[in-house]
Amino acid sequence: MGTMQAVVMGVAGCGKSAVGRRVAAQLGVPLIEGDDFHTLRNIHKMEQGVPLTDLDRAGWLQALGARLAQYPQGAVLTCSALKRIYRGTLRRAAPDLRFVYLAITQAESLRRVTARDGHFYPPSLVASQFEALQDPAREPGVLVLDGAASLEELSLKAVQWLENEFNNA
Repeated sequence: MGTMQAVVMGVAGCGKSAVGRRVAAQLGVPLIEGDDFHTLRNIHKMEQGVPLTDLDRAGWLQALGARLAQYPQGAVLTCSALKRIYRGTLRRAAPDLRFVYLAITQAESLRRVTARDGHFYPPSLVASQFEALQDPAREPGVLVLDGAASLEELSLKAVQWLENEFNNA
């Protein structure tokens, strides 16, 4: 079996952390929570309702790529990975990387982010996520799932797909 490295990606509120935790546990690999790698400066910007720029995200993505590279036996990373160029940075760090994209509507993202307690990400930034999002559906090594499905269904589909991808690699 190849290296089982995967990113659970999507906009704020799509369920990256919840699905990522389950998938990592089911695959028996470590979870890397992307939010834990933001600089204090980036977190402060987001708390103030200021969207991150490509430059703000560059160092964060480099750090995430370096972290992925530390787990050649496999890991699940949660990361918005909104733009093709961001996914490219991560792919350079982990060439066999797969992406599980949890697609949700802007209305659903706003509803979920508004309902979250104690998270630094404000609802006012949801629109900027959709402006930045470049749909990864046509890229290789990407599974698109309807983020409105249950955690159980999302985790099951992701694990089945990843196992199939890596068993055939």
